[in-house]
Amino acid sequence: MANINDTAANRFANYPEKILQFGEGNFLRAFADWMIDKANRDGYYQGRIVLCQPIASGIGGKINDQKGAYTLVMRGLEDGKAVERVERITSVSRCINPYEDYDALVAVARSGDLEVVISNTTEAGIAYREGDRRADRPPVSFPAKVCAFLHERFLHFGGDASRGLLFLPVELIDNNGESLKRIVLQYAREWDLGEDFCSWVEQHNHFCSTLVDRIVTGYPGEEAEDFARKLGYEDQLLVTSEVFNLWVIEGRPEWAEKLPVHKTGANVIWTDDVAPYKKRKVRILNGGHTATVLAAYLAGHDTVLDMMNDELFARLLDRTLFGEVIPTLDLPRRELEEFARAVKDRFSNPYIKHRLLDISLNSCSKWCARCMPSLLEYVRAKGELPTALTFSLAAFIRFYKGTMEAEGYMGQRGDGTVYPIRDDAGVIRFFADAWATKDADGIAGAVLGNTAFWDGGDLRKVPGLTDRVADFLRRLEQAPVRDVLASLL
Repeated sequence: MANINDTAANRFANYPEKILQFGEGNFLRAFADWMIDKANRDGYYQGRIVLCQPIASGIGGKINDQKGAYTLVMRGLEDGKAVERVERITSVSRCINPYEDYDALVAVARSGDLEVVISNTTEAGIAYREGDRRADRPPVSFPAKVCAFLHERFLHFGGDASRGLLFLPVELIDNNGESLKRIVLQYAREWDLGEDFCSWVEQHNHFCSTLVDRIVTGYPGEEAEDFARKLGYEDQLLVTSEVFNLWVIEGRPEWAEKLPVHKTGANVIWTDDVAPYKKRKVRILNGGHTATVLAAYLAGHDTVLDMMNDELFARLLDRTLFGEVIPTLDLPRRELEEFARAVKDRFSNPYIKHRLLDISLNSCSKWCARCMPSLLEYVRAKGELPTALTFSLAAFIRFYKGTMEAEGYMGQRGDGTVYPIRDDAGVIRFFADAWATKDADGIAGAVLGNTAFWDGGDLRKVPGLTDRVADFLRRLEQAPVRDVLASLL
């Protein structure tokens, strides 16, 4: 069968390498690189991407074997209708492994074409590591690599202000751009690179904090042969994702012209404050998961798709998002409702089998971060308890009912299925003791009063919440979850 490079010419092959990307994995190739390729195809951009492996092991060899080309398959629901889009991505020029050829990375630092740096080095990637040195080839930590890279560029261009770069990190930490900049400057001062260099980094390089959102399901191993027959060629770098995409970038509007992906049909938002969009994602997308999946698992469902195919749980999600979460957020309601409808489509994506037990990991801290703020703000605004979120809190506590066994802390749902309850050791000990020694009122009071769970707050102070949660717990002990839920909706 033909190789992907035998099927069509790369019409972007002569474009300059304007972008350096630290990270060659599935996410960036299905997200940022797709957007850049789309901007090239639509005529808004004329640039290619040179990838760099952030660690010694990676898929750079495969990328170079295929001359940077690969296929992206986007599948999911839009307005409730199934869609599948197949696009051949050809805007990647090559991949550097700096652990084998550091000089290749140095050459990129000296390039007059370079304008943008994108990164995805995992949440742990933007962190200081003691012991990294400027002379290392390369330094171990990502910020140290960036500092060495920028210093090489600074020296080569004599501190030219116009040679600063736009940084777009997508690592999933708060203030990722500011964090990267702070640690880069920490290395610069530790390595005594001079105040002129530090000033150049601060004044002429732009580190944007960003928020990204797309589920990337990676290489479709079980479907690879089917795709090869359908496409007419083999692609070792084939990557699949959902259709939904969102890139929120905090930065000045004029910086967007360096990478005008916002001019395409991609969902890219340049803003002066990424925080409201992060809150929207955490409260609606992540909060929608956490508020519903534990009850859905107790009711006998195993995946998010199973849950969404149950009309009762679909109504619970609607009640949670549209009735209780959205009224607590400060973006325009129309925009919030549009995002929530997209979330429902994403949860109903037939191509993604998202296991409820996987989502249940560390639900204690998740409920605190994703659901508690909505509950508290609803109470402040309405003067009453939100029914769905209060039920969700009780379902979380009921899900954590278990016993210590040889294989761990294990719960049991109504159909007899035994399941692992996975959380920090202290959380597990607390719930094991509470369920072994207390009744519904005692458990509700103990959980809501455990300030370690609630960022130092005491949820017993919320009027009526302890009694309402205890009532739900009693009902969940006495009747099937679906019966309790049906009585609320």
